[in-house]
Amino acid sequence: MLNRRFTITLIARYALLAGAIGLFAACSPKQAAFTAVDVTGAEYAKNFELADHNGTVRHLQDFAGKVVVMFFGYTQCPDVCPTTMTELAEIKKDLGKDGDRLQVLFVTVDPARDTPDVLKGYMANFDPTFLALYAPPDKLAELAKEYKIYFKKVDGKSPTSYTMDHSAGSYVYDTKGQLRLFTRYGSDPKGLTEDIRILLKQAS
Repeated sequence: MLNRRFTITLIARYALLAGAIGLFAACSPKQAAFTAVDVTGAEYAKNFELADHNGTVRHLQDFAGKVVVMFFGYTQCPDVCPTTMTELAEIKKDLGKDGDRLQVLFVTVDPARDTPDVLKGYMANFDPTFLALYAPPDKLAELAKEYKIYFKKVDGKSPTSYTMDHSAGSYVYDTKGQLRLFTRYGSDPKGLTEDIRILLKQAS
């Protein structure tokens, strides 16, 4: 009789424990499955102080409440840069009303040729809300180091016909200005669209 009572008590205790574990699991946030590379918690690319093509000094916190996609390139890039910017413009459209909560930043690695007027005209080719940022040549190397991006001038046939080798991915920040994702060039834009939706949903 004692063994039977002990067994019933033990079963009841395990049942309560299992219920508690189940409740805890149900209340725990589900880990988001991103398409892009999850770099949450990275100790780099945390902030910047750069002038935009309108002459306004910008910082990452200026865009609080928005998902920020930050890309490094240059206006005379023949393929990677225009392709990336075109895809980002399409992503903004695909987000519908949430498109207003996306901010695209284009950081030039060619400040010698990419003057504010050139950058402003370049952004207008894609979306009027996109902002181009630039650092003085003597500050660009420091910025590149902080953001772990690569760029190198490749001489052309004339002093002004050079090209720029450069990193081709984009950083994605959440609405609190925290670096969350790195998306590689050539990735499916639909995947990035869904990643942005996840980040916006997490903020709501």
